[in-house]
Amino acid sequence: MISQHLIEELRQLNRLEKLQVIQMLVNAITEEEAILTGTEYEVWSPYDAPGAAAILMDMLEENRQQHE
Repeated sequence: MISQHLIEELRQLNRLEKLQVIQMLVNAITEEEAILTGTEYEVWSPYDAPGAAAILMDMLEENRQQHE
């Protein structure tokens, strides 16, 4: 539970100071999440892989020819 004293102190901050507190809290949560989740994994996407699209098209064409 947040103390009333802390709430009153936060209310007295100017706009910039409030934004700095928000940023500090977001950074703290982000760091905690990184610790909890552990390793980051790269997610592969075919969007920048034109070779993969060509291979897929060849496979689809071969499949179409086999089933005609």
